[in-house]
Formats: sequence, structure tokens, C-alpha cells
Amino acid sequence: MKKRAVVSVVGKDKVGIIAKVTNVLADNHINISDISQTILQDFFTMIMIIDIQDSSNINHLKQKFEPVEKELGLNINIQLEDVFQAMHRV
Repeated sequence: MKKRAVVSVVGKDKVGIIAKVTNVLADNHINISDISQTILQDFFTMIMIIDIQDSSNINHLKQKFEPVEKELGLNINIQLEDVFQAMHRV
């Protein structure tokens, strides 16, 4: 069953962040359905909504993001959309 997940990326702004993060998704055949990014002073922030076929792929994807996090000094989080929604209800 197709689900959606939220990916957030935060770190010091530098060249190549978007390319490296989206390459991980493309290499794993994951579509980005929505994306927003901005730079707040020197900090890069990006939130993406992605389509995933199997929610068990999230742990695999987290592992694929680890080298990018280390290389660029980023914090990349991913969680299912329904979990994200439940955590951010007011």
C-alpha cells in the first residue's frame, strides 16, 4: 500500500545538500510529492513529502541517509505522515 512520509533536513548551509539528499531518494526509486526549502541565516532547512510503497523501507532509507548526514553535517529525520500528523496535533 502506498503511503507518504515526511523528511526533514537541517544543517549549516553548504553546496550540494539538495543534490545529495534527493539522489538518495532517486537511487531508491522514491518520488518527492512536495518540497519546501529555505535558508534561515546560515542554516539550511528542507521538508519533503515523499511517496513510499512499504513503511518498512523507512529504516532502510534512514541508513542510506547516514553517510550524507556525516559528510555534510546534517540532521535528517524521516517518519510516516500519519505519525508526523499525530505528533504535531494541537
